[in-house]
Amino acid sequence: MSEEMKQCPECKSPYGYAMGEGLYACPECGHEWNPDEVKEEAALKVLDANGNELQNGDSVIVIKDLPVKGAPKPVKAGTKVKNIRLTDGDHNIDCKIEGFGSMGLKSEFVRKA
Repeated sequence: MSEEMKQCPECKSPYGYAMGEGLYACPECGHEWNPDEVKEEAALKVLDANGNELQNGDSVIVIKDLPVKGAPKPVKAGTKVKNIRLTDGDHNIDCKIEGFGSMGLKSEFVRKA
């Protein structure tokens, strides 16, 4: 008796297998997920300053200088941020910015690259 394989939402590997109790695991990246919860996350819709829909892994460009608490200088307008991750909340983009590290950004201050 074989369970159906599902695509991993993290690395897109087609070899996700059932672990029981509704959970699936990816043999390539080790990610574990519940397919019912992934569908809810997919409904998250984040738009940039120009109204373009953003997706996980996109690159964006900061459109105005953004002050950073605890940093002596702001994130400058025109800074390119690669490989963003979308989240739910006020700061709906998680990313790493060179020279600043990990931080959250608001989608209204970026445009799709």
